[in-house]
Amino acid sequence: MNISDLPFGTTDWSQVAPTEHRGETGTAYWRTCNFGEIRVRLVEYTPGYLADHWCVKGHILLCLEGELSTELDDGRTFTLTPGMSYQVADHAEAHRSSTARGAKLFIVD
Repeated sequence: MNISDLPFGTTDWSQVAPTEHRGETGTAYWRTCNFGEIRVRLVEYTPGYLADHWCVKGHILLCLEGELSTELDDGRTFTLTPGMSYQVADHAEAHRSSTARGAKLFIVD
C-alpha cells in the first residue's frame, strides 16, 4: 500500500452514516470513508452474522469489540478478540467472517 496525497485529517465515525449489508444470516453495518484508493471502515456485525460470500479482497482488520471468526477456503479458522488483528493480501486466500456474539471491527483495504 502506498499512501500518497493524503493530508492530515480526523474522522468522527459517529458522523459517518452506516450502510446495511445483509449476510447469509445477520447484518453488517459499515461506516465507510474513502481516501483515494484506500477504503477505511468501522464495521459492526450483529450476533449470528455469517457472510454471504467468500472475500478475496486484501484487508488489515482490527477487532475492537466482541469476537470474530474468519474461515479460510482451505478450512482453517481463526478467532479474533478485542486487540487482535489479521492481514491478508488481495487474492491471497479467500475468507469469510462470522460471529456468534457480534463484533466491531476497524478495517483498512
